[in-house]
Amino acid sequence: MTIKEYKEYVKAHTQKTNEVKTLTLSFIVGGIICTIGQGFLELYKEILPTFDELKIGSLVSVTMIFIGALLTGLGLYDKIGYHAGGGSIVPITGFANSIVAPAMEFNKEGIILGTMAKMFVIAGPIIVSAIVYSVLSGLIFYFIGVI
Repeated sequence: MTIKEYKEYVKAHTQKTNEVKTLTLSFIVGGIICTIGQGFLELYKEILPTFDELKIGSLVSVTMIFIGALLTGLGLYDKIGYHAGGGSIVPITGFANSIVAPAMEFNKEGIILGTMAKMFVIAGPIIVSAIVYSVLSGLIFYFIGVI
């Protein structure tokens, strides 16, 4: 099969999407998730007035990760993601989903070789890349003297 024939085959068999609808749903769902996070931020400010913004931000992160993990465990986050696309993946709840979903999928292989070994299959490379690039950028700024 030539490259041209392959491209024609792919074009003929690729499902058409309504990009305006997909992008709109992503925007709306991502916005709803972020609005819920902002709601928790405002709630925690009201009920915990002695906490500083760093502690409240941490509480919001933990709450949103818990909600994302819970919805994944109940099988609801995948349904949200099916309709929302990238709008459900980008926020912190998407990170929780990327940890919990492989852990649940490989649970039948046992705790060590299943759940624990496969838990970071999706998120692991992202975490490692973030750490490496943040250390590198920190070193660059340190030696340049920007900080």
